[in-house]
Amino acid sequence: MRFRPGDVVAGIVAWVRRWDATLPLLAAELIVWLGFGALLPIMPLYFTEHGVDLVTLGVVVAAWPAARLVGEPIFGWVADRTRRVPLMVFGNVAAGIFLFLPLIFVGPLAFTILRALAGLSTAMYDPAARGYITDATPPDRRGEAFGMYGAAQMGGLLLGPAIGGIGASLFGGVTFIFVFGAISSILAAAAIAIRVRERPHAVDGSRIAQRDLTEFAGQAEHLVAGVPSAEAATPPSLANRWLIAAILFTLGGNFAFGTYEVVWSLFLQSMGAGLELIGLTFALFGLPILVLSPWFGRRIDRGSLTPFLVIGSILPVVAALAYTQMPDPLWSVPLILVESTGSAIMSPALFTVIAAGSPIGRSSTAQGIVGASGTLGFVVASLVTGAAADINIRLPFYVFAIVITVFSAAAFVVAWPRLRQRAAAMAAPATAI
Repeated sequence: MRFRPGDVVAGIVAWVRRWDATLPLLAAELIVWLGFGALLPIMPLYFTEHGVDLVTLGVVVAAWPAARLVGEPIFGWVADRTRRVPLMVFGNVAAGIFLFLPLIFVGPLAFTILRALAGLSTAMYDPAARGYITDATPPDRRGEAFGMYGAAQMGGLLLGPAIGGIGASLFGGVTFIFVFGAISSILAAAAIAIRVRERPHAVDGSRIAQRDLTEFAGQAEHLVAGVPSAEAATPPSLANRWLIAAILFTLGGNFAFGTYEVVWSLFLQSMGAGLELIGLTFALFGLPILVLSPWFGRRIDRGSLTPFLVIGSILPVVAALAYTQMPDPLWSVPLILVESTGSAIMSPALFTVIAAGSPIGRSSTAQGIVGASGTLGFVVASLVTGAAADINIRLPFYVFAIVITVFSAAAFVVAWPRLRQRAAAMAAPATAI
């Protein structure tokens, strides 16, 4: 077969048209995470250098998700009943301001308050953004859509530390990194304001057919309104097996993230790692998610969810236990890739579960509730990790391995009937063909 440049161009044009509604938001997500990625490796070190001890560090770190815990359900509810674009814009602008202010207001109390305000700002943005993607994407493409969403985030996490490190060496150290993080959030707000178009969604509980929002050509005939028959009946309320399972998965997964934000940089530093290696591990965490999440999302859209959820739950536990046995900090490089591959698998699978459990017109509310549950896991982990690390720097990894295992097992028990129904619905058309 001859290579024809015109076919490549036509394929790119078709892909852009297919994802036209969500591409501007994905670009904004990449910009946000560039700044977040630059800040993430140095925040614990910056806080401890300005008088924050290990136990207090857990409180400072927990302030951000604690504010999200309160804000996400509220702003998710608001996003389903009003315009989402202004919420996303204002949330990003406010987050940029509060990311910058720790350079001016220094000390444990100031850091705690500013982290809480930054968390409240992101709570305004995130449920609206994820609800927008859910409503702008047909059900048989949501795994792929949220795979790209995760890839955009991890693209920023991959490049952010490198930009932060280079900028810090050229323009005056840590100050550049905080300024860069603030500017990134404000630029993302501008991109959303200019390029993201408000889309129709349910207001005040009214129901709008999802198929009318976005429809792609060539959908499989066995899909009813673009969704497998087992999921064609949208759950009538937020109290359903899909959403409860998503909450349990998210609690365990975000407990791990809370653990890492408190202890990872300090753990590697205790083993003799420099800031370069610490930043590299944060960047490498984003690589498998950037490359693999969209691909796994496409596989999830066309098959059983169960193996993806199982593997995505197991790999972080394996990596956590392996970290505690590392003889050298360089071992963290391959192990972080193993753990990140688990996240690349789990992220689109989990968002597919959340979307399946979202009643029509309640997508942002569902995202806000699940986000708040993950935030709860993050808060508890932040508080527990500081105290555990004060006993032994390796102890937090054992704790989060146990937590992920317990919550994932509970999630599978809750979701199992729905997972079996979905697998049967996806397999039946293939058998018929």
